[in-house]
Amino acid sequence: MESSAALRLDLPVEGMTCVACAARVEKSLNKLPGVAANVNFAAESAQVTLQPDLTSAAAVVEAIRQTGYSVPLQTAEFQIGGMTCAACAARIEKVLNKFEGVEAAVNFASETARIRYVPGLAAPEKLAAAIRKAGYEASERVETNAEEDKARRVAAYRAELRLLWISIALSVPLLAQMFSMFGQEHGELLPRWLQLVLATPVQLWIGRRFYVGGWKAVRGGGANMDVLIALGTSMAYGLSAVVTFAGLHQQHVYFEASAVIITLVLLGKLLEARAKLGTSAAIEALIRLQPKTARVERDGALVEVPVASIQIGDVFVVRPGESIPVDGQVASGESGVDESMLTGESLPVAKRSGAKVFAGTLNQEGLLRCQAQGVGAATMLAGIIRLVREAQGSKAPIQRLADKVAGVFVPVVVAISTLTFFAWWGFGGDFATALVNAVAVLVIACPCALGLATPTAIMVGTGRGAQVGVLVKNAVALEQAEKIRTLIVDKTGTLTEGKPVVTDVVPANGLSERQLLALAASLESGSAHPLAHAIVERARQQALELAPIREFRSVTGKGIQATLELPALGGEKTVVLGAPAFLEESGFAIDAAAIAPLVAQGKTVIAVGAADRILGYLAIADKLRASSREAVDELKAMGIDVVMLTGDNEATAKAIAESAGVTKYKAQVLPGEKAAAVGEFKTAGRIVGMVGDGVNDAPALAAADVSFAIGAGSDVAIEAADIALMRNDLLSVVDAISLSRATLSKIRQNLFFAFIYNVLGIPLAAAGMLNPVIAGAAMALSSVSVVSNSLLLRRWRRA
Repeated sequence: MESSAALRLDLPVEGMTCVACAARVEKSLNKLPGVAANVNFAAESAQVTLQPDLTSAAAVVEAIRQTGYSVPLQTAEFQIGGMTCAACAARIEKVLNKFEGVEAAVNFASETARIRYVPGLAAPEKLAAAIRKAGYEASERVETNAEEDKARRVAAYRAELRLLWISIALSVPLLAQMFSMFGQEHGELLPRWLQLVLATPVQLWIGRRFYVGGWKAVRGGGANMDVLIALGTSMAYGLSAVVTFAGLHQQHVYFEASAVIITLVLLGKLLEARAKLGTSAAIEALIRLQPKTARVERDGALVEVPVASIQIGDVFVVRPGESIPVDGQVASGESGVDESMLTGESLPVAKRSGAKVFAGTLNQEGLLRCQAQGVGAATMLAGIIRLVREAQGSKAPIQRLADKVAGVFVPVVVAISTLTFFAWWGFGGDFATALVNAVAVLVIACPCALGLATPTAIMVGTGRGAQVGVLVKNAVALEQAEKIRTLIVDKTGTLTEGKPVVTDVVPANGLSERQLLALAASLESGSAHPLAHAIVERARQQALELAPIREFRSVTGKGIQATLELPALGGEKTVVLGAPAFLEESGFAIDAAAIAPLVAQGKTVIAVGAADRILGYLAIADKLRASSREAVDELKAMGIDVVMLTGDNEATAKAIAESAGVTKYKAQVLPGEKAAAVGEFKTAGRIVGMVGDGVNDAPALAAADVSFAIGAGSDVAIEAADIALMRNDLLSVVDAISLSRATLSKIRQNLFFAFIYNVLGIPLAAAGMLNPVIAGAAMALSSVSVVSNSLLLRRWRRA
């Protein structure tokens, strides 16, 4: 047996920090059968030759990951044309996921495919070709102007509306013919040749799309709703045409069934499209926020230019009542800016020289002169739109059952219809009745409602969240947030304002307050810690002169030490600053009585010592956010346990926890121990959420089931979190969880209606209890009802 041709891959590898890392990856890969690998540390890549019949490309990628490094996935997004139901989306997804190194999610509601792939294993061109081969259209998704996109969709809607009116005009006489038959035993209102003339354009011209779509699906190896409609209406139309041409006057004709079913399906699709437009209303509103032009200083004069032409460093002017065109920093001027589109807060934010401004926000009463710092795709508004689109295109785990059903739905319905036909014909002996009931089964079945149940709710929910400053990054996080039973909150910057200030300076051993403060500020001058900023800021306010330091050493989460001149102690000394416990470990005697009153007030105490003696203490307080107590009470009312983590000592932690209404807390937790603390709560089998704002929160955020980065947080924390909260307020976590619960409730309602509709409708049709026309109307309205129910999420309001 001949082996298959060798496959050559050039894979990027991230995380290698030295040549030894590359050697480790190479050794791991070369252990795989049929693999020859060369890993280049400088190029951060692996050139791999493999025998596909011995080792798959996916196994190579997994081997790299097992060594502790990663193969970064690239993303491609396609706009999909020709999908008519959930079975189409399931079919495309199945085709794409057959490629090695590909993770694809197809969203029927937004008609998009989001694909993550390993470079070298797959390419966007091949993936697009596979979609087209399956019978659908695929084009790379591009950012479009909101007005242009809306105009395109309105034009398509109007074209469909014209076709619908033509179809209605041709079908109404046939419908009148059907109702007239209920009141008379013999004779027909319309001659059969006229019925044929009216029904033929509906079937073969207006209904052509169902034949084309069905053929493409079957040719691609699948089946969709077009197949059901084409089969059902063709059976009714074909029988009627044969009866008419053969002159079998004793046999009924069913032209009205085929024509009216097509008309009702078109009506349903049109109503569905109109309702689906509402699911993307939030993102369209975001796109419209950015103005098209801006006033930029060029050669000493103000020139009105397109926003797209603004470069970083350009100076632009924003007049009262105008929207800010790009992200920037105020160079001069003062005003209040409405940032409700970012945070959901209606109160204006004061802006003056040095303040940051964001694209799409509204300048109110003053004139602002700003320098551009973020333009194009680098603005916060563009980032929000990108996040929302990614979340809307992602797939929630709750959708898996619907996807599995959609994948086999059409073949099963065709089989049930066939059994219905032969059962009625075999036992009843009436061919026409058997045919009508078989058609009713085909027409009543609706995989569309199943496909729309989850994505429409997620699109509306994530869009509504963006409007109030809750940015959900993916549907998995939205679903998991509903299940949170334990929420871990970091104290500093989450429960508190994150702006600590020095409240007390308690000198000892002959130092004055100014000397102690200058000494502490000198040591902390190079630190980025919030407590260090508080000490340095207090010294700056008092215009104290800071001494140069050397031999600086930091002990993470405990304190620092450095050498500097101390004339009061007779020359150069090594000074230690940090938590009282840290100084005790360093051999200093702490005066517990002196710091006890400060600790009891919930303040953080910093001790300073040198030459085996304590030089004094500084008390620092970080004010509790005004809304923290309310937020904690709300979370408790939702059945969620709130746990506070802090590096403070037991007494300070207890005081802060009591003020916030938190009953569970862990004190003296070092930054590196936060992730382990999250893991402890997860072992209890509960879904654990984590709220943080700093760089040192990132590992804990990554370890949680659902993570929230609060608005004032660092870029690292926001990147690590599943849900970014634009407001500096713990109540926004309440909003996120409330929105998650509302969205999941809608999804469950939608899935229930979609399943129950098919579970009841198909048996009723098979039992001969549904006329095909009534079945067609019910099928058309089922999808509309699901989308309309999702749109009710737009009524959701913040806590």
